[in-house]
Amino acid sequence: MTFTNTQQSHAHSRYVIDQLYEYDDFMSSIGTLIDMGCGRGLDLDWWATATTRDENPEPLNIQCVGVDLDDDPGIGNRYANLAYQKTDFEQQGIDLIGQSRTYDVVWCHDAFQYAIDPLRTLSQWWNITSDGGMLYIGIPQTTNMRRGQQDFTQVSGCYHHYTMVSLIHQLAVCGWDCRAGFFSKQINDPWIHAVVYKSEIGPQDPRTTTWYQLAEQGLIPESAARSVQAHGYLRQQDLVVAWLDKGLQYMGHQ
Repeated sequence: MTFTNTQQSHAHSRYVIDQLYEYDDFMSSIGTLIDMGCGRGLDLDWWATATTRDENPEPLNIQCVGVDLDDDPGIGNRYANLAYQKTDFEQQGIDLIGQSRTYDVVWCHDAFQYAIDPLRTLSQWWNITSDGGMLYIGIPQTTNMRRGQQDFTQVSGCYHHYTMVSLIHQLAVCGWDCRAGFFSKQINDPWIHAVVYKSEIGPQDPRTTTWYQLAEQGLIPESAARSVQAHGYLRQQDLVVAWLDKGLQYMGHQ
């Protein structure tokens, strides 16, 4: 699934933003945010201008930075708390110039699928995230079933296919706590949403780290750990994951 314009993309990301906004303590705890692959920056506009939900709202004044490969599309001139950096989000050295070298939230909607080296990228993002900080990834699943037929697609610049299982695997081995995280993949909707947190364990060697180790370290959802113990690997039909609205999603029904 691709979006025809930036407004459509932002409307899609609001599925996550609007639910996060319900958590007042979480919102007030955010000091810095970086948007990886920010495009025209409509998500950044929301975060930079976010306020409390009080009767008399107060600006949260989140210090935001957008990262993309395009020339500055005017993002850095919109607000005093918003900056832009033209760079590849897979590279080292991304920081909010003059303010922070770590971020409380790493945001990536409809961009991670373009990472050439996703494991290296997730490890780099772990390094620039504050202790206990949050990562959001919204990514299309390109291996789907449509009307009983296999529907596999791959657009230019994308070299990897993602499922809930593969995304959890990559996140966990790169040090992201998926057990305390939240996931969503609606039936007949190709989009996977993941909200995970920086663990204290850190990125591990993907060549030698096993599913058993990830389960023992508490980095994967409890349903995933049970699947690994029973089969030696993770099966999507065994996954039961929670989303931000506290509802459970049974991946065996996908």
